[in-house]
Amino acid sequence: MPRTKGDHEARRREVSEAVWRVLAAHGFGGLTLRAVAAELGATTGLLTHYFPAKRDLVAYALDLLAERTASRPRREAGEGLSAVRAALLDILPLTAEATASNRIWVSSWDTALADPALSDDYGRKYAQSRDKLRDLVAAAQRLGELPPGDPERIAAGAQSFVLGLVVQALFSPTAFPPQRQAELLDDYLAALM
Repeated sequence: MPRTKGDHEARRREVSEAVWRVLAAHGFGGLTLRAVAAELGATTGLLTHYFPAKRDLVAYALDLLAERTASRPRREAGEGLSAVRAALLDILPLTAEATASNRIWVSSWDTALADPALSDDYGRKYAQSRDKLRDLVAAAQRLGELPPGDPERIAAGAQSFVLGLVVQALFSPTAFPPQRQAELLDDYLAALM
């Protein structure tokens, strides 16, 4: 009996879940066709149907990561400083799911830095994130909740602070548990005011 498009899509979802589990367990350094095939309980031959080369698998994994990150629930915060805070909290590894996503993102940086096309893509993604944050900062300034200043510069500083905090929390989770991360973010925001 011929396979239907639904079967193909279901198999792609299965492969996606296997890719995600390998990334969560081993990071990008452990992402190989063999590892994904083992996780899936399939042959590498089956995977080469979907990913002819490791580069295709890596590109797909990065797209999957971006998709999962974008679809993660976000905090509701209205506007102003509370919206800035919520956006920054959404980046931090405060839950098991956010920790897994951040571990995968950080482990992917080496891969992205080694590939000019991926590096450009990452640069665009971080710039888009800064642009959204800049708009939130500008709204907080209009409401008088943040002092005047270049909202783009403030957004770049806030993004840099939070990404640094992500790295510290991933390497030293006992020193940077969720509550401390939130407290440090609040201290940072208070210093801006």
